[in-house]
Amino acid sequence: MNRLTGLLNTSVGQKHTLAASGLALVGFLVAHLVGNLTIFQGRETMNAYADWLQGHPLIWAARAGLLGIFLVHTTLAIRLAWDNHKSRPIAYSHRSYQDAHVLSRYIVLTGVLVLSFVVYHILHFTLGVVQPEHATLLDAAGRHDVYGMVVQGFRVPAVAISYVVAMGVLALHLLHGLASLLQTFGLNHASYFPAMRVGATVTVLMIALANASIPVSAAMGWIEP
Repeated sequence: MNRLTGLLNTSVGQKHTLAASGLALVGFLVAHLVGNLTIFQGRETMNAYADWLQGHPLIWAARAGLLGIFLVHTTLAIRLAWDNHKSRPIAYSHRSYQDAHVLSRYIVLTGVLVLSFVVYHILHFTLGVVQPEHATLLDAAGRHDVYGMVVQGFRVPAVAISYVVAMGVLALHLLHGLASLLQTFGLNHASYFPAMRVGATVTVLMIALANASIPVSAAMGWIEP
């Protein structure tokens, strides 16, 4: 335990923990996306999946673990950003961003925006605070009509647009995050780093576009209510 605590008190240890927690969150994003895409298979498939998930005996343990990973990732990101800020307390008269990619300069901002979206998303589809009239919908089998809730929710243009914009911000955050992750784990060798970065970029774009396809399809009427 002492060695672990000591590791987390070092910049290198914090960066590795941040990268590992980020990778775990990306894994959750992919799993969450796979479940969400059942909406294209119809009401029965999506509601059956949602009902199975909600009734799973490990659902609360998984949620607690996910929350813990998210808090670790957020806390370390803020701590590293603050330490970096303190190391350069005096602003340069002429800033040079030659070695700093635009995404890395705004990684904290995109992270805060993603955090805000996560809170909104939970209030919307998990707690039913946003659009509460859709949170009590039931299907013919008496199950929570998740399919109807999602489709009806995204029929409101402002809601659909907000989710599409959020996916764009998420993509920006992940583009830098995955590139930084590869470097943190020492996978930045000149012979294969460019290919791995291209692979990471393609993965991020696929996640963002697939997620955005749901509100777009519902708003355009391509998914039946």
